[in-house]
Amino acid sequence: MLTIRPAEINDQDAVWEIIEPVIRAGDTYMYAPDSSKEKMMDIWFDPEKYTYVAEKKGQIVGTFFLKANQPDLGNHVVNAGYMVHPAYRGQGIAEQLCRFSLGEARRLGFKAMQFNCVISTNTVAVRLWQKCGFTIIGTLPKAFQHRELGLTDAHVMYQWLD
Repeated sequence: MLTIRPAEINDQDAVWEIIEPVIRAGDTYMYAPDSSKEKMMDIWFDPEKYTYVAEKKGQIVGTFFLKANQPDLGNHVVNAGYMVHPAYRGQGIAEQLCRFSLGEARRLGFKAMQFNCVISTNTVAVRLWQKCGFTIIGTLPKAFQHRELGLTDAHVMYQWLD
């Protein structure tokens, strides 16, 4: 069973164990593959974000954040980022994180969720987000510098929550 809870500062080492291999691959996130732990913890645990972890049998296996996508007049739309530990992929954890985050976003008062940059070649994520109710509302040509494939398109995906 998966338990999802707000992240605590002492979760940072476990969260880094998830983030590091994901960004090092250079194929799904905009973060530089050589980003330091300090940089990534500052980003992931930014005070303007709601950061969460998912535990399975006492082990942190996934993490996500929620944050207003834009300030002021756009702050009713939430943005999110999800990562699952490589050893736990394929177990439905990302879907559980997404579905939990949709409810949490509603609870926090957000009216919509938008993913700004879903890499088009990350077909597993694109299909999963569509399964969770998101629609591709636009494609940004050559917006991502894929480590192996070069310039790659990215999708903007959106879901109205209200």
